[in-house]
Amino acid sequence: MKLRNDKARYGWVAIGLHWLVALAVFALFGLGLYMVELSYYDPWYQSAPDLHRGVGLTLLAVVLIRLVWRVLSPPPAPLAGHHRWERIGARLAHWGLLGLLLVAMVSGYLISTADGSGIDVFGLFQVPSLTGRQNGLEDSAGLVHYWSTWALVVLAGLHGLAALKHHFIDRDATLKRMLRP
Repeated sequence: MKLRNDKARYGWVAIGLHWLVALAVFALFGLGLYMVELSYYDPWYQSAPDLHRGVGLTLLAVVLIRLVWRVLSPPPAPLAGHHRWERIGARLAHWGLLGLLLVAMVSGYLISTADGSGIDVFGLFQVPSLTGRQNGLEDSAGLVHYWSTWALVVLAGLHGLAALKHHFIDRDATLKRMLRP
């Protein structure tokens, strides 16, 4: 069982972190769409945002672990058959995904802590507000959160389509490298 990346393939840690982040992003996006439609008397009105915040902060920890792992175990080189524009596009997409993830998570944190309160994470611990009470922060952070999450999901969808293009049209090992070491 290969844990680390090598020059040709991803290891199990990178693969697992990749798919965990992807699953969490789409689950959080779906939950976010669902919870904004809840009425005050819906039983999920309080628990859905708590779940969303807890998973979001857990995802932040996973993304930070993923960044550390990327330094400790660099990704494999692009396949030799990839065009220069594909390599540049892939690099821009990966950094764009990371940037949008961080913007979405920071703006989500700011929405939740704009009133000066901390965020309870699954009843295990609380993440304090770093800003204290800030009037108007919730609205501006909410706008950033809304657009960054939509951009993140669209870019992730394009990323997935590019992987499928490599698999079914180019018939190269791009997707296979992220499925098994």
